Amino acid sequence: MFTETGISHSTLTHKGRMVWRKDGKQILLIAAGARVFAIANRCPHEGYPLSEGTLGEGSSGGSCVLTCNWHNWKFDLASGAALIGRDPVRTYPVELRGDAIFVDLTDPPAEARRARALQGLSMALTYNDRAHMAREVVRLERAGFDATLAVTAAMIACNSRLEDGMTHAHAAAADWLALSRRTQTPARRLAALLEPLGHLAWDSAGGGHFPYPDCHTAWNGAAFLNAVEGEDEGRAIAHMRGALADNIPYTELRPVLAKAALSHYADFGHSAIYVFKTGQLLARLDRDAREPLLLSLTRSLVRATREEHVPEFRGFTAARKAWNGGGASPSAEDFKGTTIDHALALTVAGAACDPHALHETLLQAAAWNMLHYDPAWEYASDGALADNVSWLDFTHALTFANAARHLCEETPDLWPDALLQMAMFISRNKKYVNAGQDVSHWRVNGRTAFLTGAMEGLYDHGLPEPIIACHRLKVLFALEDELRAAPDAAWAGDMCAAVNRYLNTPVKRHHGLRLATQALAFIAREG
Repeated sequence: MFTETGISHSTLTHKGRMVWRKDGKQILLIAAGARVFAIANRCPHEGYPLSEGTLGEGSSGGSCVLTCNWHNWKFDLASGAALIGRDPVRTYPVELRGDAIFVDLTDPPAEARRARALQGLSMALTYNDRAHMAREVVRLERAGFDATLAVTAAMIACNSRLEDGMTHAHAAAADWLALSRRTQTPARRLAALLEPLGHLAWDSAGGGHFPYPDCHTAWNGAAFLNAVEGEDEGRAIAHMRGALADNIPYTELRPVLAKAALSHYADFGHSAIYVFKTGQLLARLDRDAREPLLLSLTRSLVRATREEHVPEFRGFTAARKAWNGGGASPSAEDFKGTTIDHALALTVAGAACDPHALHETLLQAAAWNMLHYDPAWEYASDGALADNVSWLDFTHALTFANAARHLCEETPDLWPDALLQMAMFISRNKKYVNAGQDVSHWRVNGRTAFLTGAMEGLYDHGLPEPIIACHRLKVLFALEDELRAAPDAAWAGDMCAAVNRYLNTPVKRHHGLRLATQALAFIAREG
C-alpha cells in the first residue's frame, strides 16, 4: 500500500535528499538523476543516520551508491545490498504520481523476513560478529518467529566446520536457553540467547570443511556401539542417519549413547555430559535441530580421547572387571590425597552400596577437592605441560557427576563405569590441592539466594571467552540440580563454598610466559 509522503519530486530534486517520518519510521528519500530511492535512514551497522552519508556512482554509472560516513559501509540504493559491510539496508518501493512521491511501507511477508534474518545470521556467524547476530535474532522475533530458531540455524550452519563434532557450545546451549526463560527482561533474555550463537561462531572460526559421511543404514544399537568402539565414523553416522530417518526418539537412543560415552574415561568426561545435555537441548529446539545435534554428538563419541589408555588411568579397566557387588562402604575422607589406583579400589569395595549413596560420597570428596584447589598452579609460568591445570579440572567433577547420575538412573547398568570415573576425577587432582588454606569465608549462607545471585550475574558476565562463561553456567545448573535431588546431602556445604570460591577467584586466561617457557623446554628435548 503506497502512502503519499507530502514531499514533492521537485523539492526533493532541489535538495537532493530528505527524511520522511511516518509511523515511527525514518525513511531517507534520495533524488538521483530521474530516479527516486527510498531507504531506511538508519545504517544497519550501528544506526548512524544515512542522511549524513555520501552519494557516489555505482558500477553501472549514476549516483546509486550511498556511503555511511561513520564506518564506510556502502549500499546499493536500488537493492539495499551492502557493497562494503555485511548487513543490507531496507529499501522501499517508490511511485511518482505527477509531482507527488508515494512510498510503500508494507513489511515483506513474514517468511521473507525470516529468510533474511537467517541469511544475515549465517554471515554473522562466519565473521563471529555478535552485534550482527543480535540484530538478526531481534529481526527474527519481530517477524513473529521463536528466537530459538536462530540456535538451530547456527548449529546447522556451523556443523560441518567442527572437526571433532560436538563442543561445549552445544552442551551449554541447553542451559543458556533455560536461563533465557528465567527473566522477564527482553535484553537479558536476548543476552542469554546470544551466548550459544557466539560460542558456536568462536568454536568454528577459521575451521575447514568436515562434511559428515552421506551413508545410511537401519539403526542397530549394538552395531552402533561397535562402530564407535572401532572409531569408525562412517558406520556410526550411517546408523545415526537411520535413527533419524525412522524418527527414533532420543529417549530410545540415549541408553546406547550413554553406554558409548561411559565405556571409556572418554574425553575428560565430556562425552557423558554431551549425551545428557543433548537430550535437554532437543527438548528445547525444533525438529530441525535433531540432525546437526545427533551427527555432531556421534562424531564426538567416535573421536573422543580414551584416557584410561594413559598409564596413570589404566587401572579403570581392571577395576571395572572387578566390580562384583561386595566390600565395605568408603567415606569421603578415605579419598583425600589417595592415588588413582587406591581410589578405584575404594570404589570397587563400595560396589555393594546403593549407587546413589556412593555417588554422594564421591561428590563429597570432589567438593572438598574443589574447595581446596590451589590456584598457584594456574598462575605459575614454569611448570610442566602436565601441570597446566585450572579451575576447570575441578569443576568437571561436578558437571560429570550430574550428567552421570541422570544417565545411570535411566540405565542402572552404567553405574559402575560412572562411579569409577568419578573416583578418577578426585584422585587425579590430589597434587593440586592445598589442604592448609583457610576456606571458611567462602561458606554460603542461604543457598537459594546464592544461586539466584550467581545466575543473575551470567546475563552480563563480561568474560570474552565463551568457554569460561559456559563453564560457570554449567557448574551452576549442575549444582542447582544436584541440590534439588539431595538437598540434605553431606557434600552440599562444601560444594556451595567451592562454587562460591570458583566464581569469585580471578581466572588467568592468557599464559604467554608459560607458553614460551614450555615451548623452549619442549624443543630442547626434541633433539
